[in-house]
Amino acid sequence: MPPVIRNGHPYVPYQPDRLQLDESRLQGTALLEHLDARRSVRDFVADPVPRELVETAIRAASTAPSGAHMQPWTFVAISDPTIKAKIRVAAEEEERRSYEGRMSDEWIEALAPLGTDWQKPYLEVVPWIVVLFAQRWGTNPDGSRRKHYYVQESCGIAAGLFVAALHRMGLCTLTHTPSPMGFLADILQRPDNEKAMILFPVGYAAPDALVPDLARKELSEVSVWFEGS
Repeated sequence: MPPVIRNGHPYVPYQPDRLQLDESRLQGTALLEHLDARRSVRDFVADPVPRELVETAIRAASTAPSGAHMQPWTFVAISDPTIKAKIRVAAEEEERRSYEGRMSDEWIEALAPLGTDWQKPYLEVVPWIVVLFAQRWGTNPDGSRRKHYYVQESCGIAAGLFVAALHRMGLCTLTHTPSPMGFLADILQRPDNEKAMILFPVGYAAPDALVPDLARKELSEVSVWFEGS
């Protein structure tokens, strides 16, 4: 069936499968259990991860909805050891400054159960570092600036799908946000319209990896309901 033209743009039919209620429950519960098993990992092995798996995760992330379908994200994937080493040095320097003066005592206390500090050796251990850059604006074919809408929201959704895709493939990561992050644009030679948002180390968990034994909030703590009669 040819596309339908609306307001000068092509539209195609869309009718996703409507599952029976029991199947919906089954699929939803399976996904919940799968995602609930995900943890942020800081102990990795250097075992290689094929590029195609990282590509798949980026493709999955790019299915995210975005403001006016601008898809205002760039995922920069690095496996080059020299570049990873530069990133580690710069990230640790910013993190050291944060832990030694920028961060409040309350913030440091909140991080204590996670066992984090300014040292990030995993940045050189993992086979891949992926940096998500938010495109603050785009460029039209004639070189003029094109406005992007809801950039942070769009990139945040894409980041979540990226993490979920990695977990589905048996890979591990964490969301690392050294602040400030300007060094990433410098090292990776990104254009002025892009701003680093999240750094993801990507790899396999070490056999002796440990994660904090933390509980997630109950549904009642993260939701409010207004139901009809």
